[in-house]
Amino acid sequence: MLALVAAVGYGVSDFLGGVASRRATALSFVVASYPLSLLIALVIAPFAGGEVTAVSVGWGAASGLFGGFAVWWFYRALASGPMSVVSPVTALLVAGIPALAGLGAGERPGLLAVAGIVVALAAVVLVSRESRETVGGDDHPTFTLRVAGLTIAGGVAFALTFISLDQIPEGTGLWPLVIQRLSASAVVWVAAVAVRQFCGPPRMLYPHVVAVALLDVVSNAAMMFAFQGGMLSLVSVVGALYPAATVLLALVVLGERLGRGQYAGMVLALASVVLITVAT
Repeated sequence: MLALVAAVGYGVSDFLGGVASRRATALSFVVASYPLSLLIALVIAPFAGGEVTAVSVGWGAASGLFGGFAVWWFYRALASGPMSVVSPVTALLVAGIPALAGLGAGERPGLLAVAGIVVALAAVVLVSRESRETVGGDDHPTFTLRVAGLTIAGGVAFALTFISLDQIPEGTGLWPLVIQRLSASAVVWVAAVAVRQFCGPPRMLYPHVVAVALLDVVSNAAMMFAFQGGMLSLVSVVGALYPAATVLLALVVLGERLGRGQYAGMVLALASVVLITVAT
């Protein structure tokens, strides 16, 4: 359930960020939202208790670094490549790599849970894939070698973010999350300076910034605690179902059309959650 909360939070955050990015660049948006999420985590962490350890700080920092680079590379891939390819490939890597890592480390979820993993992998690909029915015209960017490299790098970095969160030991409260938001903020600020986009979003988007920052803290905290209480191979694939929440909001709020594959992906996402929940 914690992983599902995280998935919904990630999905809603992506939706709000995507809407805001129509009026400002994605990088300028996270330049503002990431430091605010750090401030929120700093305010909450003392009330959550927990012991600060070198291991938790190290893995928290690693999670933030991977997450910061993942966002940077993913947005660059989306800016210059076809979303219909970039998004599902990234989603598959985010779900698949941690699942394989968990299985490789000796986790044995059981046949029903493994079936849920397989269904979830199919779901994230279908849900995040943009079809010809949902876009206008056939003039799409090309999936070049450079875009492929950025896509793979972003997907692997997102996956390593999950794997790093999984390594954070219990009893450390929210302090690893504070370190995560600090290191992630540092990466996106450096990236913004490097590409000369170090500027905040317009004032009209400040409510979006606050909402996304809050969702970042809630989602990452839920994911961290989910990993502490469950298997990497199961928690990661449930958390990676976040595109379903984004697509559902786009359908309900913006009235966007979905392709048949996306509808099928939504059904598979629900089925995977049921399978994994029953198995555990």
